[in-house]
Amino acid sequence: MRLNQNVSLLGKKVVLVPYTAEHVPRYHEWMKSEELQRLTASEPLTLEQEYAMQRSWREDADKCTFIVLDAAKWQAQPGSTEESCMAGDVNLFLTDLGDPTLGEIEVMIAEPSCRGQGFGTEAALMMMSYGVTKLGLTKFEAKIGQGNEPSIRMFQKLHFEQVAVSSVFQEVTLRLMMSEPERQWLLEQTSHVEEQPYRDGS
Repeated sequence: MRLNQNVSLLGKKVVLVPYTAEHVPRYHEWMKSEELQRLTASEPLTLEQEYAMQRSWREDADKCTFIVLDAAKWQAQPGSTEESCMAGDVNLFLTDLGDPTLGEIEVMIAEPSCRGQGFGTEAALMMMSYGVTKLGLTKFEAKIGQGNEPSIRMFQKLHFEQVAVSSVFQEVTLRLMMSEPERQWLLEQTSHVEEQPYRDGS
C-alpha cells in the first residue's frame, strides 16, 4: 500500500516501518523456518520471489504492511541498519470487497529473542490504531492456526472474540467491532505513538 510508504510509527517497544527491499533478505531467512511456515500457513519462496512479493505488497491497495523493529535496539545503535533490528511484521488485508471497513490483521514476531516481550501486542495495537484513524476501519478479524495458542490469547487480550472455527483449515477466526468505547480504548492504548516521516533506512 502506497499510503504508508513514507510513514514510520514509534512506540515504546517497537517501531513500525514500511516493508522495503532492504528488509527482504532477513525476511527471507525467517521464512525458511518450518515453524513460521506452519504458523503463518506460508509456502517457502525463493529470494527473487520474496523481492517480487515485497514490490507487489507496496503497490497493492488492499494490503498495508509494516516491518516491526526492536525499538530498544534501533534507538541504542545510531546508524545501525534496520535489517539488524527486525523483529517481525504486521499486516492489514482489506480484501472484503463488500465491506471496506473490515481489515484482517496478522502479526508475526519472527525473531525468537523478541518473543514473549509484548512486541506483538504493541505492534497489533499500533496497526489497529493506524487502520482506524487512517484507513477508516471499524472491524478487525484475525485468522489464526488452532495450534497457535499464544497468538489466540494475545488477540483475546485485545478484546477480540472468537466467532468461527474451521476444522478444514484448522484455524480460528476472531473479530473485534470498533464501538465507540473500543475506539476510545484503542486510542488511549496508542496515545504514546509518534508518527514520523520515513525514508528508506532512516
